[in-house]
Amino acid sequence: MEPKYKRILLKLSGEALAGDKKMGLDYEIINVLARSVKKCVDEGVQVGIVVGGGNFWRGRSSGAMDRTRADHIGMLATAMNALAVADGMENCGLEVRVQTAISMPQVAEPYIRNKAVRHFEKGRVVIFGCGTGNPFFSTDTAAALRAAEIEADIIFKATMVDGVYDKDPHKFDDAVKFDELTFGDVLAKDLKVMDSTAAAMCKDNEIPILVFDIARPDNIYDACMGKNIGTIVK
Repeated sequence: MEPKYKRILLKLSGEALAGDKKMGLDYEIINVLARSVKKCVDEGVQVGIVVGGGNFWRGRSSGAMDRTRADHIGMLATAMNALAVADGMENCGLEVRVQTAISMPQVAEPYIRNKAVRHFEKGRVVIFGCGTGNPFFSTDTAAALRAAEIEADIIFKATMVDGVYDKDPHKFDDAVKFDELTFGDVLAKDLKVMDSTAAAMCKDNEIPILVFDIARPDNIYDACMGKNIGTIVK
């Protein structure tokens, strides 16, 4: 069975990397995710990853701190996560490169689009840290931007729920899950798939988003192979 997608952009939230601990890193979860990504790479899928930083820092809840400075701290949090995920991937036999939107040459490559594509062609996983490198932009927007730049076939958004609902399924028993949505639906109904900037960028560049539950890590592999999981936005 051939993979459905040749090149994917996987968006991992910081919360997913923390697991039940809610803060910091759960290395067992990282190792499980790494093994699932390796299954995709072994099938010939090229994988880019954008990581969030909410397990260490949430800029919007930083109180009176200057927003720009708070966002810069958040970018550094994503760099820590990128290095941790890279370590887990390497431990299971993958070749990995970390690229950051803020220059930190002692620990990672600077983000260079053509270099990232070359890494993909050599079978390496590329992990993108520091968001877009700019304050006021979320890591969801970074995922949309990187997906457009590397010409990814799709964005996989691994979340804590099994798709997109009309309201929070953790709070409302009558929440209704959508199997398929358009970007118009997402923006008109203000569904919390991605922030509006990210959703608009995906819409403009015709990049579909598949939202699924990371609690079952093999969903990453199943999605690559075209199985019907989660919610597709296109």
